[in-house]
Amino acid sequence: MGVDFDSDLGKLQRLMAESIAGTTRRNAILNELQIQAGNTIIDVGCGAGHLLTHLAKAVGDSGTIYGLDPSKAQLDQARKRCSEFENINYIEKNADQSQLENNSCNSVTSTQALEYVPDVEPALDEITRILKSGGAFVNVSILWDHFKFYGADEKLNGKVHEAYRAHCSHQMLPMELPGKLERRGFENIKDRSLAFVITRRNGNSPARYSEALMANFALTQGLSAEEILDWKSQLERAEQQGRFGFTSFPVLTSASLSQR
Repeated sequence: MGVDFDSDLGKLQRLMAESIAGTTRRNAILNELQIQAGNTIIDVGCGAGHLLTHLAKAVGDSGTIYGLDPSKAQLDQARKRCSEFENINYIEKNADQSQLENNSCNSVTSTQALEYVPDVEPALDEITRILKSGGAFVNVSILWDHFKFYGADEKLNGKVHEAYRAHCSHQMLPMELPGKLERRGFENIKDRSLAFVITRRNGNSPARYSEALMANFALTQGLSAEEILDWKSQLERAEQQGRFGFTSFPVLTSASLSQR
């Protein structure tokens, strides 16, 4: 069972995308992609379209952007966000079903999407199929084993984190991705840490949204409402006492498809 992005969790995911963590991710992706006017780029798992607007500006009127996502609710949000752009097309499909032509994209990017695909191999096959020779693939996925809150009782904290492991299919995808890409003919494979540490849960903190996501999901995994309320109150108390912490370890993986 993964995260349901058509529910309230989708709203929390969009808030996370608008936080400093989301901004940092987008900037890192845009810096890595060598975008030129007229390029064709697809964002796999585009969510509410936060990256699409930047891509659409970068390729200009002569370029084409595709936003692919299986969630109608997320794509509806993307259409609203990107309504001023006429060079964005939306595809309501899974990651292995883009339906684009072979060798049709200059770049493919994906942000925290592939780790939610139960069988990621067909999705990577599809990305390879639609990418032009020499084209760039840039992915951001989290090392979920290092996604952690600090400050709550160790036993309870561990219980919440263990429950949250079921929210995605691949806990440590960045560790597996280089080998998967190499086998598909990618080269210049590089990894870059986007890790961050937070010690305050302010208004626009990714820690606050992550806490809500974990709490909601843990309830679906059998933890009681009392346990979750206790966990959240312990984190709040830890923050007040100056011993709260939240760590996340996103990894940006970039590669180019060798000439074929």
